[in-house]
Amino acid sequence: MPPFKIIAAYAPPGVGMLGAGIVAEVFDARGQGLPRFDFALCTDRPGRVRTDVGLPLTVEHGLERLATADLVIALPWADFRTPPPPAVLDALTAAHERGALVAAHCVGAFALAAAGLLDGRRATTHWRFADLLAERYPDVAVEPDALYVDQGRIATGAGAAAGFDLCLHLLRREYGAATANAIARDLVLPSHRDGGQAQYLAAPVPEDCHDDRLAEVLAWAQGNLHESLPVAELARRALMSRRSFARRFAASTGTTPHAWLLGLRLSRAEELLETTDLPVEEIARLVGFGSAAVLRAQFVRRRGVPPRSYRRSFSRTTP
Repeated sequence: MPPFKIIAAYAPPGVGMLGAGIVAEVFDARGQGLPRFDFALCTDRPGRVRTDVGLPLTVEHGLERLATADLVIALPWADFRTPPPPAVLDALTAAHERGALVAAHCVGAFALAAAGLLDGRRATTHWRFADLLAERYPDVAVEPDALYVDQGRIATGAGAAAGFDLCLHLLRREYGAATANAIARDLVLPSHRDGGQAQYLAAPVPEDCHDDRLAEVLAWAQGNLHESLPVAELARRALMSRRSFARRFAASTGTTPHAWLLGLRLSRAEELLETTDLPVEEIARLVGFGSAAVLRAQFVRRRGVPPRSYRRSFSRTTP
């Protein structure tokens, strides 16, 4: 299927104001070289819809909007312990059956679970309510620590600001890294956080690292990806032992130096494949993989397609 263009976010009574704001900001019609989305909120009965903070929203569209959307997003709502009305569950199921991408932010996952769309699948939600989701829907493999879980035509994201991570991941998946990164820059957000990263950390991502010494080393590494960058070298630059560096790195970023570097190299390779006509061998060298064979192996393992196939799908260069 082509990338999604028409997006409908289901906003039930008591909808989370933050969740509604996140999807509206990410999928705002931008232009200027970026995709133009047809985004709208929809609800059971169009009109004034109360939010979880008491402020009303005016929602113009009913459930019929779900029948035409390429991407359907179930937003979190205050009374998520009570399943949505049958008409809503039927509409979510119908959207999935006709091939739409169906996603849920935070406790919006309870709506997908109630519709049976998460049965036999992995999913996540806000960590505070992960046990409840697993208890109520035992056929769902709940991953309480994940930022988001992508199951193809079904995707779920964690709570609060992790809604940005889910939306940016879907943009990256369907439109490529350059588009996702451009929208992230517009929103002053980190361009990418891996779905397996823990939901709650003292400093969630390297871009927001509050450890000045560590932040300097990470910035240096980002500018020198063509080097091998062994952990011992990073630790030396941070004036730490290798063990102390690894421990502080994990506490600040929620991942290991090796995993962080691998993700950074792949992300940079994606951008170069999309925005330049450099040979794959040269891109492999620039991002530190050393050879096209190593880049290809990592790309297939992590992205599911070889670099040249990725370039054909997302290239923004002209012959």
